[in-house]
Amino acid sequence: MGNKNSCCAYSSPQSDRKSKDIPPVYEERHHIHQHTSQHHLTDGVVHTASTAAIHHNPEMVDNSQTLQHISEREATEGEEDPSVDPTAATMFLERSKVENGGITRKRSQHQIAQHNSSGGLKKSSSCSTIYLDDSTVSQPNLKNTVKCVSLAIYYHIKNRQFDRRLDIFDEKLHPLTHDPVPNDYDSHNPEHRQIYKFVRTLFNAAQLTAECAIITLVYLERLLTYAELDIAPCNWKRMVLGAILLASKVWDDQAVWNVDYCQILKDITVEDMNELERQFLELLQFNINVPSSVYAKYYFDLRTLAEANELSFPTEPLSKERAQKLEAMSRVMQDKVTAEALKNGIKKWSSMDNISQGGPRRSVAILS
Repeated sequence: MGNKNSCCAYSSPQSDRKSKDIPPVYEERHHIHQHTSQHHLTDGVVHTASTAAIHHNPEMVDNSQTLQHISEREATEGEEDPSVDPTAATMFLERSKVENGGITRKRSQHQIAQHNSSGGLKKSSSCSTIYLDDSTVSQPNLKNTVKCVSLAIYYHIKNRQFDRRLDIFDEKLHPLTHDPVPNDYDSHNPEHRQIYKFVRTLFNAAQLTAECAIITLVYLERLLTYAELDIAPCNWKRMVLGAILLASKVWDDQAVWNVDYCQILKDITVEDMNELERQFLELLQFNINVPSSVYAKYYFDLRTLAEANELSFPTEPLSKERAQKLEAMSRVMQDKVTAEALKNGIKKWSSMDNISQGGPRRSVAILS
């Protein structure tokens, strides 16, 4: 991409994974690509090597025709993927219900003073005052969203059922720092504050958005479903790093390069980042599509998780300026929906206000 230090300039090192870890769809596509990429020029006409291969092996035509696009893949019966199906329950919300008590969070002095001054009462809206937070599904609050995503990762680690892992995510085999990794690195679950600090550092240094945090959680749960893995104390940092790396490139228009993450994590190499990204994509079967309905589901489930763990979003009284902005946004959306409905031939019913604009409306009556 014009930078000698970018990921495009380095060749990925040889993978240490076994052949069983590579998805069969990727192997089949890679096999066909090797045949189609070899060509030669004879009498001014390009002949591909795949033509001769198809004549000798007619089954290749059938195999290539059976390859489905990512959007055409359907889950097998009885299998629900929450990162694809908007009706399937999210994994982090289900695992957070395993323990009713939630987590113990130390309150700051400001929170204690605010709690004592209000007498422990929750602010509620009234006819004169409406309390709203500054987080919406289209523009989430960055700090609160990162906290909720970190809390979801915390429950994934704490309430995991197995310890299925891969070497590419193992922090002992691929350390992020030069500091020695303790021998019991896979025995103690990280606290929520530790996870939040790691994710917050990456988001602040790379200047990522709150939407990217939600996409990161979607990719994490998709990885757990497709690759049949578990987030554990030994691999959570590299799994989160790979999800953030991929989400930032898919979501943001000006993506952060792999070499930029090496400036944030000083001891990691570009080759390691390239290999992490490549294997993460393979394990996802190159399915990086996130439907809007799935995105909205994860956003509202994160808010539900926040309320269950007393991680409420700060509310403020609705001001006149913000009310005008919300009203303007509602009118723009209403006009857009109305224009789309008229374009499709759907009749839009008018209200009494629109009917009575031409003067008082008189009904037809028959007097006897």
